Amino acid sequence: MKKQTNKQKMSKVAPYSKAHEKYIKRLRNDKIIVIVFQILILLAIIGLWELLASTKVIDPFFVSSPSRIFNMFIDLVKSGAIWRHIGITLLETIVGFAISTIGGTLIAIILWWNEKLRRILEPYIVVLNSLPKIALGPIIILWVGSGMSAIIVMCVLICIVLTTITMLNAFNSCDTDKIQLMKSMHANKFQILTKLILPNAMEEFISVLKINVGMSWVGTIMGEYLSSSAGLGYLIVYGSQIFKIDLVMTSTVLLCLLAALMYLTVCLIEKWHNR
Repeated sequence: MKKQTNKQKMSKVAPYSKAHEKYIKRLRNDKIIVIVFQILILLAIIGLWELLASTKVIDPFFVSSPSRIFNMFIDLVKSGAIWRHIGITLLETIVGFAISTIGGTLIAIILWWNEKLRRILEPYIVVLNSLPKIALGPIIILWVGSGMSAIIVMCVLICIVLTTITMLNAFNSCDTDKIQLMKSMHANKFQILTKLILPNAMEEFISVLKINVGMSWVGTIMGEYLSSSAGLGYLIVYGSQIFKIDLVMTSTVLLCLLAALMYLTVCLIEKWHNR
């Protein structure tokens, strides 16, 4: 009887107050409004672009148009070649993204662990970060050869230094009072790292993932500009060489879509972590 009366009382109690329900509803409506306006702006840009190109206000030979891009995409799909180019570029980007993110985080952990090593290597890390990576392109090709390996190395070089610096700063920004508290409880350095430092740096790690999404695509396309026989970057270079702007713009739009999907994946990871 007591259990039933308790259940009845709990069922009568509202899970949220009316003010809280209004607040949640307002947040939901604001989110819907933002998404709707984002879609409307995109449609307006596409519509205006198509209108200006069809009325010859702008020359479609130089800027293409949405309809011509769509037709070019259909032709590439029919030929079957586009999937190979997308697959190669996506593979290069994901591999470079994974290596640079994991490798940069591990290097940051090593530098945090050994302060003397960090002080020795810090100037070199700063120099590597400021060095224009495109200048290393010919050297990379000589070292690892042309093709996919050189492209992945270029992608890693662009992302790994930034990952290392960001994660190292996140590790060093941890509250020293909390570290001293764990030391007073006889925690060793590994326990401090796993129980305090790494959990404290998760927000910065998510930020690094978001940054590396864009940087990895930049590195991959830069690598494909230098040395490639396939991929979306290769299509952009090839299309510009033969003045086929429709091919260039189609490849660029596909790059934007793939980068957006990769970024949304990171956002889903962030949402899962914040639960």
